[in-house]
Amino acid sequence: MAVGPGGDVERLLIAEEVRALRDKRGITQGELARRIGFSQSTVKNIESGYRVPTREQARLLDEVLDTAGTLRRLEARIRAAPISPGFRPFVAAEADARTLKWFEHTLVPGLLQTEDYARTLVEAYPGLTSDEMAARVAAKLDRQAVLDAEEPPWLWVVIDEQVLRREIGGPEVMVTQLAKLAEFARRPRVTIQVLSAARSHIALLGGFIIAELARQPAVAYLDNVLDGQTVQDPAMVEMAAVVFDTIRTDAFSGGESLELIEEGMRQWKQRIAS
Repeated sequence: MAVGPGGDVERLLIAEEVRALRDKRGITQGELARRIGFSQSTVKNIESGYRVPTREQARLLDEVLDTAGTLRRLEARIRAAPISPGFRPFVAAEADARTLKWFEHTLVPGLLQTEDYARTLVEAYPGLTSDEMAARVAAKLDRQAVLDAEEPPWLWVVIDEQVLRREIGGPEVMVTQLAKLAEFARRPRVTIQVLSAARSHIALLGGFIIAELARQPAVAYLDNVLDGQTVQDPAMVEMAAVVFDTIRTDAFSGGESLELIEEGMRQWKQRIAS
């Protein structure tokens, strides 16, 4: 995992926390490794600060060491280091979300992007070094691990129909990207709806995400081209939820949307063949 500026402190905190809690419970590195299913060298590297645990590893460490989610929160902050400041608080909340509701009017949502699609978008930002671009792509892909967790959040996505037609990275990239969208649309805890182009005026509202948490108030992120803003004010989050429900009602059903995604794939394949 790439660790950008601001991530080193949290990485060392994880190392110290794991080491201290293990010692407090009288557990050896080997015993902790066996309980969690790691190699002993992995535990050693985490405790030395040389390695950042993955999201799932942090969850297992929290469970065995009874940390009430401390390590997972620190891991989320490290993952957010290469991400824009306005998005970082939301990424930390996203890691603990019970439900995610996402409206995207311009691009495929980050949690569903392929590596090539994500890289094309990152390369469009001016002034980034190759290392910074690689860190941003890695951070985006690392976030996707939440959808492959043992108990992933419920994900409800609405995308504007133009997202399926907007060329990012070329036809080959679009075919692979829409294939990934279709694969996620078939998952039991994921709903993807497409908003008709005839209703695209709603898209002028801009994209946003709502994270509903189990033990804390919901959090929203309002996107814009420069940075965006994480919102915790209950009234604003509630308004975002109302807007999402309105958009969702106007969108095609999940089954109809999957057909549109698959039709988009066919059209991009025809572009390649022509």
